[in-house]
Amino acid sequence: MALQEEFKEYAEKAKFLPPTTKDSDKLALYGLYKQATVGAINTNRPGFFSPTERAKWDAWKAVEGKIKEEAMTDYIAKVKQLQEVAST
Repeated sequence: MALQEEFKEYAEKAKFLPPTTKDSDKLALYGLYKQATVGAINTNRPGFFSPTERAKWDAWKAVEGKIKEEAMTDYIAKVKQLQEVAST
């Protein structure tokens, strides 16, 4: 399976992670997804009064510099890890 197709498949699977998934894991997925689909972060950091948007921005910034394929591979691995944790 091509990496792009597998990435899309796991992006769909990520929508069905259990509600008990930690926010830190969701943010890690968000950052990897944005890096894989958009590339380098292209916005200014949100202000203090937008904590959710700021956390998302920080998660994306944390993976800045990863190439698209690396971000996709890391995203797939993270979803697989979270699925395993959910099934135990």
